Amino acid sequence: MPELGLFPLGIVLLPTEQIPLHVFEPRYRALIGECLANDGEFGLVLADEDGGLAEIGTRARVTEVLEQFDDGRLSVVVEGGERFRLLELTEGREYQTAEVEPVEDEEDPAEPDEIARVLVLFDRLLELTGAIVEQPEPDAEQVSFAVASRFEFAPELKQALLSLRSERERIGMLGDILGTAATTVEREQEIASRAATNGKVAPRGDDSA
Repeated sequence: MPELGLFPLGIVLLPTEQIPLHVFEPRYRALIGECLANDGEFGLVLADEDGGLAEIGTRARVTEVLEQFDDGRLSVVVEGGERFRLLELTEGREYQTAEVEPVEDEEDPAEPDEIARVLVLFDRLLELTGAIVEQPEPDAEQVSFAVASRFEFAPELKQALLSLRSERERIGMLGDILGTAATTVEREQEIASRAATNGKVAPRGDDSA
């Protein structure tokens, strides 16, 4: 089985997602340095507070070096690639390594109408929040990851998405999440609007003021 250098963190990286990393620990500086020198990949895997590692992680590649500091620290941008499953932790390097195997999706595609619903909710949330985010391609191979990577979800939620091997199930889960989020934002905005008028609606055509 192929061995992969691991970068355990309290975050989850989805396939196609890009995130900035500030690398300061010597062991991880060594790992990222080797990846840069060899155009290689490392495994980003969710770690809990006790140091336990999630079973499913994501291969990552450095796409940009933002800054190199005199003391060896690095600020980089990494992009998520294929998923992997941890089989066995290994030793012998300065950083944690493991034997891994690829995680591939089952033949269970999402229905076009479900994808369309998720994309409508995506647009609705952008409209409600005023965020400017690039629209994901509706015909992407794994549009679920393309959509999810554009939102700030909790690590546990992203890990659940990452672990699902069915695009249909991921799209269904995203539809529920985004639908709930859109309803929540709409309610919060309605409450804020009412609070601004002491909970009362000004009648149209009232010229008494």
